[in-house]
Amino acid sequence: MQSNPQPEHQWLQKLVGRWTMEAECVMGPDQEPMKNSGTEVVRSLGGLWTIGEGEGTPPGSDQLVQSIMTLGYDPMQQRYVGSFVAFCMAQIWIYNGSLDATGKIVTLDTEGPAFSGQGLAKYQDIIEFLSDDHRTLTSRVLGDDGQWVRFMTAHYRRV
Repeated sequence: MQSNPQPEHQWLQKLVGRWTMEAECVMGPDQEPMKNSGTEVVRSLGGLWTIGEGEGTPPGSDQLVQSIMTLGYDPMQQRYVGSFVAFCMAQIWIYNGSLDATGKIVTLDTEGPAFSGQGLAKYQDIIEFLSDDHRTLTSRVLGDDGQWVRFMTAHYRRV
């Protein structure tokens, strides 16, 4: 049951490399934006999957933040699939997404704990290539009013 890379897998290979990251997070309407920086190393697994290992230190902390993101493409579902885990969360975020018509943006749908602490909420992580050496990751949550609310934007630049 060996799979061969499809054109959709080739898109993922653009992620492979070493990256620096600068992010801004807003965790609530009355909260000040928090800035974070770090690095990410993304490697390919057989041309079918990418594995991104990130680390950084949030402002005002000396604790190292670590995360792992996996991304692949499932030809049977015709969807991008993957996962995200971080050192500070017991939740595994399972991705299911698609590439837009421009070929520059993958929107990954997922579900996780609501900011309120009660129940689950719908989230999206959106990866957009601004150039071969600059991409963004935007995270947003679906609000009670049905509108998407952005709470994090990270800029990744190839080293």
